[in-house]
Parts: sequence; C-alpha cells; structure tokens
Amino acid sequence: MIPFAFSGQDFAILKEGAIFWPSQSALIVADLHLEKASWFAMRGQMLPPYDSAATLERLAKLIAQTRASDVWCLGDNFHDDDGAERLSGAASALLGRLTAETRWHWITGNHDENLPDGVGGKILPEAELEGIVLRHRADVLELQPELSGHFHPKHRASARGQSVYRPCFVATATKLILPAFGALTGGLAADHPEIRAAVGEDATALLPAANRLLRFPLSI
Repeated sequence: MIPFAFSGQDFAILKEGAIFWPSQSALIVADLHLEKASWFAMRGQMLPPYDSAATLERLAKLIAQTRASDVWCLGDNFHDDDGAERLSGAASALLGRLTAETRWHWITGNHDENLPDGVGGKILPEAELEGIVLRHRADVLELQPELSGHFHPKHRASARGQSVYRPCFVATATKLILPAFGALTGGLAADHPEIRAAVGEDATALLPAANRLLRFPLSI
C-alpha cells in the first residue's frame, strides 16, 4: 500500500486499483461490472464466464489484507440491473459472505441505477464521508472533494524502452477518479477530453509502481 494524502485525509493506494481509508477502515473500489461476460453472451458474443468470480476473489483478498470493515463500490457494480440474478452459485455465495461480513455500500452508476435490494449491503445514489463526496461520475461543478469512477482511466508510460498502458488514478486537488476494478473492463486514456472536462485543469495520472506512486501531469 502506498500512502497518499487527499483533502486532508490519509489514504493508501493499492496496486490492484483500489484505495484504503484507514481512519474509516474503508476499502473503496469502482466499476466492478460484475456479469459483463454473461451480458455479452446473451447478445451472441461468447466470453469466458469467469469475470465475476475473478473480480470478487480479488476484492475478497484486499478486504482480508486491509482488514476493512467497510466497503464502498463507486457505481457500475454490475454491468446491468439484472446482473445479480445471473451470478453463478459460487460467485453469489462469495458476494453474500462479503456483504454479511462487512458494512457494504453500493453507489449506483449508469449501468446499474436500479439494483435489487436482495443484492446485500446498502444501495445509495451517492454519499458523503468526512466532507468527501463519493459518487459514480465526477461532477466538474462539485466544490467539495470527490471520489468517483466511471471513466476507467488508463495511462501510457515508457519504461526501459518499452511502452506500457496501465490502469491509473486521475487526481486534482479536489477530485480523485479510480480505475476500473473489474476483471473484464476496458479503459479510456487519462487525458481524454471527457475526463478532462469532468475534473478540470491541473490533473495528474497516478500509477502505483512497487512502493511508490508515479505521477504524470496531463496536458490540456
């Protein structure tokens, strides 16, 4: 875990694409997109049906690693409103255990605005903790500090003569966009106009690397 200060609070960025908030004992992730493969399968594009299990197993390991008592998922938790009904027995059982063992919060997103109550945990359109807003999509007009997801940011960087394109965080003084945590998610370039429009100027792409955070200022 890499220490990271944001809005007067101490966080830790995890290389898996999550953040941990020690004072709240909270693990925060975005864009799980559970059951994305089965959504495509219903439309004739067959993909290996293991994305949900892989995503939840990774999340379970981070909960154990951080000993988080609270979990916040920042929207697009399922790829569609009916995704929870398509979870395999093993994935459904794992999710049930995780939501029972923690205080679990689902922030709804554009893919899952109408999550069913039976999914476990608490369902919210957005929330506020210690003066920080947690929502799915960044709002450029928001004056309070804000944690969000939605854009699945990635950044291309060169290292030792090789170019790598990796999920990243995008940060300004008052906004932090998390990368997609789901096993089957694409990405948008961190300097894409849609991201820049959502966060404003002076944005930086943050890439966890070993025990440090690589920072890449994003040009306008």
